[in-house]
Amino acid sequence: MSETEVCVVGAGPAGALAANRLARIGHDVTILEAGPRFEERDGERMERALRPGASDRSVWGMGGPRDAFTATDRGYPLNNTRVKGVGGSTNHWQGMVYRLHEADFAGRNNGPAWPLSYEDLRPYYLAVERAMGVAGDAENPYAPPRAAPHPMGAFPPSYSDSLFAEACEQLGVTTHSVGNARNSEAYDGRSACVGYGTCKPVCPSGARYDATHTIADAEERGVELIADAPVQRLVTDETGARVTRAVYARGGRERELSADRFILAAGGIEIPRLLLLSADETHPDGLANGSGAVGRYFHEHVFAGTGGRLDEPTRQNHVGFITSESHQFYDDPGTGTRAIPASDESLAPFKLEFLNYAGPSGTGQSIVRRALDGDSWGDELLDELRESYGNQLAMGGLVGQPPRAENRIRLDRETTDDHGNPVPEIQWTLDTKTKRTIRRATRIQREIFETLGASIEWQTTPETTGPAAHHMGTTRMSRDPDSGVVRADCRTHEVSNLWVASSSVFPNGGALNPTLTIGALALLCADSVAESL
Repeated sequence: MSETEVCVVGAGPAGALAANRLARIGHDVTILEAGPRFEERDGERMERALRPGASDRSVWGMGGPRDAFTATDRGYPLNNTRVKGVGGSTNHWQGMVYRLHEADFAGRNNGPAWPLSYEDLRPYYLAVERAMGVAGDAENPYAPPRAAPHPMGAFPPSYSDSLFAEACEQLGVTTHSVGNARNSEAYDGRSACVGYGTCKPVCPSGARYDATHTIADAEERGVELIADAPVQRLVTDETGARVTRAVYARGGRERELSADRFILAAGGIEIPRLLLLSADETHPDGLANGSGAVGRYFHEHVFAGTGGRLDEPTRQNHVGFITSESHQFYDDPGTGTRAIPASDESLAPFKLEFLNYAGPSGTGQSIVRRALDGDSWGDELLDELRESYGNQLAMGGLVGQPPRAENRIRLDRETTDDHGNPVPEIQWTLDTKTKRTIRRATRIQREIFETLGASIEWQTTPETTGPAAHHMGTTRMSRDPDSGVVRADCRTHEVSNLWVASSSVFPNGGALNPTLTIGALALLCADSVAESL
């Protein structure tokens, strides 16, 4: 007899939501999480994060042999953008949530098509919005259709949003609110946002959702969570058709957990790595990898941004999150307005963001760091800071990247982690279409800045862009077992009792932050597992 009905690998949002849904209907669930429970109080962590020289990585303990990786080509800042531990990367995420568009599912934006439609996922989107607590408004004319309003009303536009809105109106660019997984009013036992402005890496008020809230609910329903338990490999039966147990490390030795069903929810890097580490005689190229797609088609959202100054106060950093965007160029990235020329180039989808908190992040240096590194003191320092701070503003944007087989996660057998396992090797480059779209997005941003009367001090280029830490495509969903890893219900094509709940199953990721879709797929996955039990 198995020790548990369902073993979930990973205690981030996908693992938490799937485990909680299964526990609600009475199933026995055990979660194995590679990292720790974070016991330090949020206030203490926030204070440490605000000190000069701190980073998300240092605050959340990333780095060292446990988190080792290698990256080729452009390089990839993996440990700067993930958290291993209970709650996963929702411990320090921005909390921006969106439903992918109907065109994304149909493969019209950046291909290929998903084996399910927006309508298939629509009820799950609503369920995860309610589970997380999403503040939003339905006034975005470019968003897919909704059957019910968001759980809470949207946050009002920031002051700097209102400045951008005037210029956008002159240019014919539509602005609208942003869905946020943070409370605009008290919700689900958590307070409304109180505006600390330190959303990354810490929300000390608890207004922003993170997966520890769902983990707490799941544990109250009987889910067992084993932290500091990195899974080393999955073991199948003699036929290779079923997983029988997960081998994990804890307390200096290997242990095993047997289960009837297994859900992998450890993210788009560690999931393909685990499948490759689980190669055996019946799966010589890695578990569930008969198609050869495990680890392949890795794609990201890349940043396109512009920053500068205005000859008036912009009240930067009064809000720690984005409140307004424009998705006008998402489904039709070449569209023009009465003042912005159209483009007939082949372009990827992109969105534009108004970054009311982006003064220091745009310059790469906080006001505290600038003061400490300078030679000025007293009134002289105060005058310098007044001149250099308080009138900055910036725009950002996410550009969707087409999935390509050569972008992939492999095992680097020359480098091992603290348990002697090969680390993930990230092979990631930018294609011509993505580079072209970055230039298109920054051209539009430049038009907005010039119309606003702001000077431009920096702009992203294809050479200086970076990833958004959205790891997609490495166990892609497909109808045909020869071209993907999982089916439309997230069950693997080849292993009958193994599911994957992650952005790793995205055939394409559009250009919108993926966490809401990850959550929706986790609930769909849980329903599929429940039906099989």
